[in-house]
Amino acid sequence: MIEHRQVWLDRLPSKYRDVAPRIERVADGNDWWIYEGEKAGNFALNAVAGKRPEEYGLDPRSYDDMLPGCYKIEDRIRDMDTEGVWAQLCFPNMGGFAGTVFSKSKDMELAKLCVQAYNDFILDEWCAYAPERQIPLVMVPWWDVEASVAEVYRTAAKGAKSFTFIELPHRLGLPSWHTDHWDPLLSAAQETDMPISLHFGSGGAPDVSPEGSSKNFTVAISLFGLNSMSATAELLLSPVFHKFPNLKVALSEGGIGWMPYMLERIDFVWERHRWYNEVNREVRPSELFRKHIYGCFISDYAGIANRHLIGIDNIMFESDYPHSDSNWPNTRKILAEALLDVPDDEARKMVELNARRVYNFPA
Repeated sequence: MIEHRQVWLDRLPSKYRDVAPRIERVADGNDWWIYEGEKAGNFALNAVAGKRPEEYGLDPRSYDDMLPGCYKIEDRIRDMDTEGVWAQLCFPNMGGFAGTVFSKSKDMELAKLCVQAYNDFILDEWCAYAPERQIPLVMVPWWDVEASVAEVYRTAAKGAKSFTFIELPHRLGLPSWHTDHWDPLLSAAQETDMPISLHFGSGGAPDVSPEGSSKNFTVAISLFGLNSMSATAELLLSPVFHKFPNLKVALSEGGIGWMPYMLERIDFVWERHRWYNEVNREVRPSELFRKHIYGCFISDYAGIANRHLIGIDNIMFESDYPHSDSNWPNTRKILAEALLDVPDDEARKMVELNARRVYNFPA
């Protein structure tokens, strides 16, 4: 979702008004988020639902150049009705998929307050409008583990169902999944039964050539799923799921077509190399996967065709509104065509029941 102009101005202490995230319309007519006195992002590809691909681009946009459903919850519900989507779990925009923008703040106390303000907006305004239609996803100030733990407990008490997190902490200069650095946070996630949502791209951009990034963004977009693959390998071959046997992780927007090969390969490697590496020698990685990790797909015929190699119970559908992978307003029609040869009981798990179970969101 795209945050409206007042999200932080209405919720932060008045002393932060000059540095709080706010929208300014610049000379070219586009709206920019300004944070701590500097430009902190625009909407670009993140608010193109309803447009033709010929209209896509990395150019800045304004609120006038997007569907009101991008930032108004009452319009969002109508847009969901239009395409036949009952419930959504929405990621933040201004702060990045997992709050990376705030992690680079000059004032880290302000950064923490910005995360809390966003979460209060999600819980008290966005999701409160139609609680049966929105699954509350919150952020944590992951640069401070103790504060993150406190925010998990605070928001869980208010009804949060999941929190977004960085896929590959080590890529951002932080301790990896193989360390015990994150244990207090993982323990809190397990205790509150809040699955961790790892959105692809939250762990940094894939390694592409300069010509494949700044001049040809199609390469980077095509490869973002590699982050989800890397996170899967890191998690399955780390101590995380052995220490936290009830932890759940959703690989948001990471796709599922790669999963059968990855699971086969990880098991193959584990069989041969577990004896001299610091890895659990008793439990096959694919067994851990089926208990802990959930793949999310938008358009993925390869994954659907090989769904039994992944596990029907480990697959969830997502629509990506209002981003550039969205098929709005034809999401349900296109999904139905993709699932034409899938038995109804399997299809219903993939498009509804698994998400209700993983996110503790009963009908």
